[in-house]
Formats: sequence, structure tokens, C-alpha cells
Amino acid sequence: MPVTALVSAKSAGVTTAALALTLASKRPSLLAECDPAGGTIRAGFLQGKVGAGYGLYHLAAAERTGSDALANAFANHLWPMDEAGHRKLLPGLTDPAQAAALGRTWPALSEVMHVLADEAGYDVFIDAGRLAIESGRLHTTLTPAPLLHQADLVLLVVRSTEQSLTLARHLVDPLRTELAERGSGPDALGLLLIEDGPYRAHQVAEALKAPVLAALPWDPDTAGYFTGGGRPPRGYGRSPLLRHARTATEQFEAAASRRHIQQQYPPRPANPQLAGVLQRLSEKGGSRG
Repeated sequence: MPVTALVSAKSAGVTTAALALTLASKRPSLLAECDPAGGTIRAGFLQGKVGAGYGLYHLAAAERTGSDALANAFANHLWPMDEAGHRKLLPGLTDPAQAAALGRTWPALSEVMHVLADEAGYDVFIDAGRLAIESGRLHTTLTPAPLLHQADLVLLVVRSTEQSLTLARHLVDPLRTELAERGSGPDALGLLLIEDGPYRAHQVAEALKAPVLAALPWDPDTAGYFTGGGRPPRGYGRSPLLRHARTATEQFEAAASRRHIQQQYPPRPANPQLAGVLQRLSEKGGSRG
């Protein structure tokens, strides 16, 4: 199953989208809240049920001990989000100042998440927060860059509004270049559209020069529940957001599978002689018409 990282230019609904995808997946799923600016799920959706003793920050000390210690700490710091324990959360930082301690932890943590996806069949979603660019590169402290480099898909979450597209437009090229030079390839980049504005998916794709891999509807009731917790709204299980999120997880799996196949079997280099033959055949066919 794919490891999918979600990022945004500014307040585009990354955490809400990541929660919806994790809870809607038909497979076991994990949401890793890796926003260096701090996590919001424990105080919001989980309403303070998870204390500071759980979460991302504690993995930094474990990683310094070794890979086995990190793997054990990772398993011990996951919080179940359903009764069966099929949907799990790695709670995020409680203080943005903790982010600096994770610089050397990100690569090893990425490997653990890929093992969970590849060997245990989990859908893994990473809430990587707001992108921070410095001199055309991902900021090494304000962005969990290694998680994006190694992700199967990197989704730039955008709203279908002029403001959101304007903010995102300046991030697409630097992010694509980063993935080309340090990541798994520029084709890892796609868009996740939140439909709360006038623009359609094809217009957003054209404006940002990137494919829209999935779209989620604007569903304020369910989004409010994910943000603030409390009692789920009426009809929550059949809500538009969860129904579309379930479809989106399948679309992401298909996109990641296509990338994997293309990486295994890259296109053959063009044969100049063959190209010349095809051109002449085409010309002759045209002249007969």
C-alpha cells in the first residue's frame, strides 16, 4: 500500500483531509501527524484523551538508541482511532520547538512507515503540514523533507478558490524540483482538491500544471467534527466527505501502482531510425487521403 504525504501552502485542510482518508480507508491505516508546527488532533478530534507522553517527539530519543528501539517506540506510541484498532494515529508534536530534535529521525521513521505499508498492507498518510521553502529548497527544520522525498505520493492540498491557487502556484515548481533531485521523482507530485470554491478539477490542474489525483467535497459538519471532536454529526458514516475519501484512497493506490510499474519498466528510448520510418509512413498515408 502507498505511503502518501499531504502538504499545503497555507491552511488548506491538510489535517482534516488526512483524518478523512485514514478513517475512510478499506484497509488498516495509519495517520502520522508530522507537522513541525505542532499537531492538533489530540486537542481537537481526540479532545485531550492522549497526553504528552504519547507521540512523535518520543521517537527522537529512541532513534538515537538504534533501529530496533525506534521500531518498538513507534509501535508503542500509536493510538487507536477505532474500537478494532484498524485505524491508528501517531500523535504530533505538542510544542513546535521540539521539531529541531527530529532532524535525524525523519529518514529512519520513513523506513518504518514504508515497512508498515509494504509488509503489513497499511495505508499510511503523513500530515506534513505547511510547506516551508528556503532558497528554492524545502526548509530542513520547518518541513519533514525526508518524509516527502521517500513518499510514494506527495499531495499538495488546495482549495478551489483563487486565494488557495495563488498561494499554491509558487510552490509547485520548487516541490517538483525537490522530488526530482532528492526524492522518488517529479511524478510523485499530485493535487488533492478541496471543493469549496468555483474552480473545477480540470481548471485547477491547468492552473497549477499538476494532476488532480482526487477531490474531496466541502462538508462543514464532518470537517467540524474532525477539527473539534465531540459527538459525530448525524449520518456521519455516510457523509459526503467520508464517501469521497474512501474513493480517494483507491485512486491513490492506483496512482502509486502506476508509478511503481513505470519505475520497474521504464519506456524504451526512442529509435531515431524507427521514428523516421513512422514519419514517412504517416506522410504517405496522408498523401493518399
